[in-house]
Amino acid sequence: METLLAELRTALGDAGVLTDADVTASYQRDMMPLAPHGSPLAVVFPLDTEQVQAVVRACARHQVPIVPRGAGSGLSGAANAIDGCVVLVTTKMNAIVEIDADNRLAVVEPGVINLDLRGAVEKNGLFYPPDPSSYDWCTIGGNLSTNAGGLCCVKYGVTTDSVLGLEVVLADGEVLRTGRRTVKGVAGYDLTKLFIGSEGTLGVITKATLALKPLPQAPATLVAAFGSTATAGAAVSRIVREGLVPSLMEIMDRTSIEAVEQYLKTELGAGPGCAALLICQSDAGGEQARHELQKIEEICSEADLVYATHDVNEGRDLLTARRAVLTALEVYGSWLTDDVCVPRTRIAELIQGCEDIAEEVGLKIAVVGHAGDGNMHPTIVYDPADADQFARAQKAFDDILAVGLSLGGTVTGEHGIGKIKREWLAREIGPVGLRVHRDIKRALDPENLFNPGSMFSL
Repeated sequence: METLLAELRTALGDAGVLTDADVTASYQRDMMPLAPHGSPLAVVFPLDTEQVQAVVRACARHQVPIVPRGAGSGLSGAANAIDGCVVLVTTKMNAIVEIDADNRLAVVEPGVINLDLRGAVEKNGLFYPPDPSSYDWCTIGGNLSTNAGGLCCVKYGVTTDSVLGLEVVLADGEVLRTGRRTVKGVAGYDLTKLFIGSEGTLGVITKATLALKPLPQAPATLVAAFGSTATAGAAVSRIVREGLVPSLMEIMDRTSIEAVEQYLKTELGAGPGCAALLICQSDAGGEQARHELQKIEEICSEADLVYATHDVNEGRDLLTARRAVLTALEVYGSWLTDDVCVPRTRIAELIQGCEDIAEEVGLKIAVVGHAGDGNMHPTIVYDPADADQFARAQKAFDDILAVGLSLGGTVTGEHGIGKIKREWLAREIGPVGLRVHRDIKRALDPENLFNPGSMFSL
């Protein structure tokens, strides 16, 4: 191992290779407390594609596994270290290489922070849609590796819908360039989408060509407070059925609302009898936005309260409340957030299922999520120092996944499989699907160099 470390220092410099256990410990895991993790041999910080190639080739020679990592904002353990690995951190590869306003695209390195990219392209009258809740510190590389979603998915899709092409370092150290810069292109297999969401198991993404949208209008916002989750769920179904596509449609259950109101020391206006709060936005602008919100307001006629505003600051405050849910839940204890996606017609059933599970395990479970696409984030509050509560939290986590699958859903809408849901991936895709996954992994990474044990085992 000393020979490997010497090769890494030669390639990256002493500052680019960390081995002090007290320092490397902070790179052992992401934000998912249940996922297993180990202690890395080293943590490295390449500055460019050539240095990534050097790291990959050195580790391959010494048969030392590599775990690619971005900012560590993930929620599935996909970037968690295993004992004796090299954690390859891409945060210092943070250049916005190009913004081509005429062709509405950008070329970026993986360490670019999502919000920084948004701000940079806005100066050119453009918009990068993917917006995970951690968009102010998560990186594009991590977003690509997990195919991250966010609040705007209902209209703009997830990360893969904004990617034209990638540059990837493969297990043999060669550089693969996928995709194109054109709007259309169907030459060969779609290798770009193969790597998006692969959680660093097939290669290391070193550049991405991203499609941009015209900058939308300032959003108008509507909130509707419902006395039951069933009526809120029915409203969501009807909004979809009517063909309305708001730029955002979020739902918060009673527990989420109460936590946010306590944390922000303010009332959301939902009232004490509110069981679910629906937040919608339209960024169409002008008469079209007014029409969209008017139609949504009509659909929400059974709500106890409906309020619409075209004031940007008011709308921003309401979204701040939505984004603050996880932080707000820390008022009650540590949190463990799940990530299931169900058909939009079954959102209310999932929320009810979570209420039943909360009662069974004796823990608080808050449900918040992207109503527009059915991606819900039930979040379990527990005391990690209490072994019994920790065990009950684990049970609740798995029970929620089981409910999601039983409703015709999937065990992850945007967080990924990582090292926490491997057995659930097998349940969802079945033995044939798992065999194909393994065949692809062996074809591209025959020595199991990249992130072994994440998503599935060989």
